[in-house]
Amino acid sequence: MEFYNILIDWYLQNKRDLPWRNTTNPYHIWLSEIMLQQTRVAQGMPYYYSFTKEFPTVFDLANATEEKVLKLWQGLGYYSRARNLHKTAQYISNELNGIFPPSYKELLQLSGVGEYTAAAIASFSYNEVVPVVDGNVFRVLSRYFDIESDISQPATKKEFTALAQELIPKDNPAIFNQAIMEFGAMQCVPKNPVCSVCVFNGSCFALQKNKVALLPVKSKKLKITNRFFNYLVLEDVLGNTVIQKRTSKGIWHNLYEFPLLETTEIADFNFVSKAVQDAFFSQYKINSIEECSDATLIHKLSHQHLHIQFWKIKIKDQIENGINKQDLKTFPFPIVIHNFIEKM
Repeated sequence: MEFYNILIDWYLQNKRDLPWRNTTNPYHIWLSEIMLQQTRVAQGMPYYYSFTKEFPTVFDLANATEEKVLKLWQGLGYYSRARNLHKTAQYISNELNGIFPPSYKELLQLSGVGEYTAAAIASFSYNEVVPVVDGNVFRVLSRYFDIESDISQPATKKEFTALAQELIPKDNPAIFNQAIMEFGAMQCVPKNPVCSVCVFNGSCFALQKNKVALLPVKSKKLKITNRFFNYLVLEDVLGNTVIQKRTSKGIWHNLYEFPLLETTEIADFNFVSKAVQDAFFSQYKINSIEECSDATLIHKLSHQHLHIQFWKIKIKDQIENGINKQDLKTFPFPIVIHNFIEKM
């Protein structure tokens, strides 16, 4: 009870005024929770406003094209979230008459909704007594109670969920879930938390044992794969170009890109030039090939580092069904290609 009272007092004095906290509408809460997966609040906020303005109801989202949804999502990353969002909106709209499932167990059946998101919607919209357990909650509880269990292990998730279930009040689970997540996001942060001003500095076991920087324990590390992308930006005599849709499974599924030459290492001019003339654009009369060196970059994803080079290829011909620069900006692209187009 002491933990709960101190936490709630802190929350009521320090909580951020976030739009999804001012509603119990499950559609708005679902949108915010999907957007904030792997995303900071400051980054996700503009997207939340854009989506609720463009798609004020789940029916509006369901009736939109996938390309429109992906275009609005552009730059937020983890695009499978947007595709699942659209798919789930269609299911809720068409199969459930626009009504969200009213319980944790039923919410778990929705595409793209895991245990954390289902718990958030269930508690915030329906006041169901189910705890949320995300990275913030792992951090707060592991430090306060000095728990050294490895959070990368599935059994640990059950351990922390059981502990949170003991702490959560039966009469107001929503405020407890909001409070503990906010405390982890603002006070008990991953690196260099200011424990001297923490409301728990008299009872936190990790602080007493000088273990704050060591918790939570997470041993599993992602294996990073390096990939090398060479984007071939064709430009004809009218200034038109060509793009393609990424239909294969993997990163950026159903987004657009320029023709791609993927290599095993950073490619030089001679290698790219030969590939362009022999395999990619042999049907055209090449005028010039130039590396856009100012656009070369490394784009870091959670499990991949993409080494990206852009090559501008001017031809003497006219591309059949070529895309002009104005229409080009209407397609959904990965943010690195969108940024290149904006500078082009």
